[in-house]
Amino acid sequence: MSLPPILYHYFPLPLPYARTLALQERIHTVQLSQRQSASHRDVLLLLQHRPVYTGGRRQSASALQAERERLEKLGAELVLTGRGGELTYHGPGQVVGYPLVDLARWTPTVGIRDYICLLQKTVGGHLLGSHGIKCIASEHTGLFLDEKTKIGSIGVQVRHRLTGHGFAMNVTREPGEWFKQIVACGLEGVSAGCIETAARKAGLSVEGEIGGLVDTFGRVFGREMARMDAIRELEEEAARAGSWASVPL
Repeated sequence: MSLPPILYHYFPLPLPYARTLALQERIHTVQLSQRQSASHRDVLLLLQHRPVYTGGRRQSASALQAERERLEKLGAELVLTGRGGELTYHGPGQVVGYPLVDLARWTPTVGIRDYICLLQKTVGGHLLGSHGIKCIASEHTGLFLDEKTKIGSIGVQVRHRLTGHGFAMNVTREPGEWFKQIVACGLEGVSAGCIETAARKAGLSVEGEIGGLVDTFGRVFGREMARMDAIRELEEEAARAGSWASVPL
């Protein structure tokens, strides 16, 4: 039996992190409630965030408290999450993908390590196919241009075989200055790369990456992709939120 298409949606305006996290939780709840009847849908959310630093499961609120005031003064939020990994940054100029999929749909069920591998193949495949950018093999999770330059990150959460959080890929140079304010993912001496610099292409945008990224995601996961209806409530909130800091204050 063929699997149903994965529904995807791209939000054109940068979104507040907490509200996007709440949306993931709402979709997860619906998926869990509909799973018994096999009527639940797999979803891929693609977006940019307003400037935010996020911590993972390896960090505690008390450990990040000392950093909170400094980072918020830069014009960013600081949020502790349930994903894997350590402190990182999300913001405009970076595409974030949240695949909310049921790993039990496949036979056999996709394990967490294999799922992370599929995400790496998705981002790496898009970089190579759309921009001729080849990433190196690394002992660390994520996508690296060389040992000291990271262009993409992966941090996931799996509950009841339903996935949350996902991947991030730097498109423009804008995230670079924000990454310089922290030791991202606990990797000393590693800087943030981006497609704009690596491919030596000017005028790139996150929106311009969406079509190719969706196609690559579908090919890697062996699924058709179908556009979903707009999530108006969150898009309207993004519009009301107004402008954001383009560089650290």
